[in-house]
Amino acid sequence: MNYLNQIAISSIDSATFTGNLQAINSAGLPNSCFKIRMVNDSDRDVTISFDGTTNHDFLRSGDTYELNLLSGNLPNDYGVRVRQGTVMYVSGLAGGSGLVYLSGYY
Repeated sequence: MNYLNQIAISSIDSATFTGNLQAINSAGLPNSCFKIRMVNDSDRDVTISFDGTTNHDFLRSGDTYELNLLSGNLPNDYGVRVRQGTVMYVSGLAGGSGLVYLSGYY
């Protein structure tokens, strides 16, 4: 039998934004995840990066970003996952209010 498990939620306060990419989970993902979810509960739009260098996606203030890899699963129980240890990054304009949250499922 397979079970759904969750990583502990991470967050970053938009008041700490500098305009540069900053880690939202500096220790990295504790498990490889088939679903990543970010909720932008701040008043700043944010850019998302999976490597700390390249901008990979964009998340408007008040929106949710979901990377659901279940739909990309392969036959015979092989699946696509975001690698354990992956550090996620966000950037936004300085001086915001509110938090950006990261959650994941494995």
